[in-house]
Amino acid sequence: MVTGVPAAAGRDSSPRISERLVKKSPDAIRVYLVLMRLHAPTGVLLYLLPGLWSVSLASGRRPDLLTVVCLAVAAVLVRGASCAVNDVVDKDIDARVARTASRPVAAGTISVRKALVFGAAQAVASLVILAMVNGETALVVGASYPLLVAYPYMKRVFPWPSAWLAMVISVYAPAGWTAVTGSLDFPPAVLGLYACNFFWTLFHDTVYSHQDKEYDRTIGVRSSALMFGSSSKAWLTLFIVLSVTGALWAGAEAGTGWAFHLLVACAGILLAYQVVRVNLDDPKSCWDAFVANRYYGWIILAAAVAGRFT
Repeated sequence: MVTGVPAAAGRDSSPRISERLVKKSPDAIRVYLVLMRLHAPTGVLLYLLPGLWSVSLASGRRPDLLTVVCLAVAAVLVRGASCAVNDVVDKDIDARVARTASRPVAAGTISVRKALVFGAAQAVASLVILAMVNGETALVVGASYPLLVAYPYMKRVFPWPSAWLAMVISVYAPAGWTAVTGSLDFPPAVLGLYACNFFWTLFHDTVYSHQDKEYDRTIGVRSSALMFGSSSKAWLTLFIVLSVTGALWAGAEAGTGWAFHLLVACAGILLAYQVVRVNLDDPKSCWDAFVANRYYGWIILAAAVAGRFT
């Protein structure tokens, strides 16, 4: 899963409540909050928002507040658990990359054993919280855990690790639907949302991977940046088209109104602007474009809500 870091190039671009909370925490607690990436909440939003898309389309005009809260808290914990696993597996690689060298496990401020125990505790706690909604939702998310654990190894053995990541974190789209319906029988609208998030993840993780492409080339790990090279912007454009198509398909299947389609089109234009604006050879430009992806997710959520009232 995409993870933020304490380094300047790896923080969200503006001060946030979560970042201030991390800074003001006692040292013994702060290291665990940093391990969870609470100072860089974009990764949580990228995981959570597709679940909220589904909740909105499945619920109609009145989403249940407890369901939304449980999904949000669980998303924080699942992301935190995945960060712990990622940091343990990648500790030697992270120590060789300037942007990630300050991560707790790579820097030695937290041991491998403590990181794994903390990650496991978060993984279990997230399932308990989701089970408060219904057991089916916990089952959907829990089924993705082996794939989340495998993800850090993909950059070593799989030619396109972003595709693996997209497959795994898109599970929150069906999880959101199940949280509302309690059913594992997913209609076409859910498949559309899954596709929307899958290709959106390919988009933002490709941009993200360009930050470290020179390090990745030297170390010998794989990434979308190295796979696509100078053709990256053409691929990013394709991912926009496919993500927007998935969203429009979901809206059509769910019977949304005209506002849904208008806002989804606006979200696609926003991503297209990012493609034009981003300098894939400038790590800061890549990070800023990555963080800006949250607006795409928020606009799709706004579309899902507005589409029920038009």
